[in-house]
Amino acid sequence: GYTEDFYFAVALGVYPNRGVIDAAFGVVHDGWQRSVFASGRLPLDPTRTQVGPISIEITEPLGVNRVRVDAAEHGIAADLTFRARTAAFAEPRQMLQQGTRPVMDVTRLAQLGQWSGAIDLPGASLALNQGTVYGTKDRSWGIRPVGQPAPAAPARTAPQIFFLWAPVNFADECLHFMTFEDADGKAWAKTAAVLPVIGPDAPVYGPDTAAEHIAGATHQIRWARGLRRSQGAALTLNRNGRPETVQLDPLLTFRMRGAGYMHPTWAHGRWHDELAVGAEEHRVEELDTLDPTCVHVQQVMRASWGGRTGRGVLEQLVIGPHGPS
Repeated sequence: GYTEDFYFAVALGVYPNRGVIDAAFGVVHDGWQRSVFASGRLPLDPTRTQVGPISIEITEPLGVNRVRVDAAEHGIAADLTFRARTAAFAEPRQMLQQGTRPVMDVTRLAQLGQWSGAIDLPGASLALNQGTVYGTKDRSWGIRPVGQPAPAAPARTAPQIFFLWAPVNFADECLHFMTFEDADGKAWAKTAAVLPVIGPDAPVYGPDTAAEHIAGATHQIRWARGLRRSQGAALTLNRNGRPETVQLDPLLTFRMRGAGYMHPTWAHGRWHDELAVGAEEHRVEELDTLDPTCVHVQQVMRASWGGRTGRGVLEQLVIGPHGPS
């Protein structure tokens, strides 16, 4: 969820092959990034989507979710409700091999929506008005390089990844853009689509949902000097035979370590104990580095598309070479 003043992220992962469930809730507000983390043994009941103080309730499948965080001792509490604005959009399958070994084999859906509820932080209480707090939800399945790696021969090549993910909310329709590219800038997974805003009784999945797929969408990133994150970006869509440009201007930056991604302690899929809970807080400028735990980011973006303005995020993960950049 995101406004021009704050950003929050909730993550929950289940790892059947590892017997682990973990979760995180992170917030950027007033110059601070704060997070609470939880990890434990995976319950036998797959409908128990809770670990420690963090829970995600499926109120209406692909329609309404309730997120609760009860970690006042760590300075964070929340009770939030997400309502979908679009139907679920299936991204293309994302498959990456290293020699004969699968590194990624992932399927993901995405939805855009709005949040209501409240977040309590040290010295601040954020009230979320459903009409003004846009958000994004995604759900993925499959193989990912998380948790302790299985013993194997060293990789023949150095790590390389270039990933952009941009869901953007506008009043009348929404935009979704995603690309994975190799070191030469060739996309090995890519999608772009315009998604209509749906009413309360509209279908959220299946053949009766609509998405306008955009072929040949391109991106232009203006990289911040010395950092692997943007200081602005543009997406170009070829729509109805003519190009349309969506300008993205950054407002806030969230380091994805705050949701567990590549965190030095609370990275996804690791076994800690039957139940372990922790927290961290950082001044935002402390995280403005090339430390590997800080290069994966989501930036809140003010979006301009023709005469319309909207709000979304631009997720960026760039490790290793990328020729066009």
